[in-house]
Amino acid sequence: MRHRNRFVRAGIVILAVTAALAACSSLGDLTISNESSTDVTVSAGGDEIIVSAGGGASILGSGCTPGDVTVEFTSGETFVVAGPVCPEEQLVVRDGTVELQPSS
Repeated sequence: MRHRNRFVRAGIVILAVTAALAACSSLGDLTISNESSTDVTVSAGGDEIIVSAGGGASILGSGCTPGDVTVEFTSGETFVVAGPVCPEEQLVVRDGTVELQPSS
């Protein structure tokens, strides 16, 4: 019986470690919704993405940004959103504004 209990305990420990590692690897996505009439370029950490007018995008597995997020309109107008921005928030871009809203 003792030998069997060791295997059960070892199995439980392995499952716990695997679950913890899986949770860490799923950092969440940075979501951008562009409700403006022009394309925008979003820079977050080392990632840069162009989001079409009326469209949306996600930076997959990004987790929280390491710093600020910059949104540049095709006109050259630039907005800086103070970071970090985390997956539970999304960037919503409208003509002349950028704001954070809860992710849906």
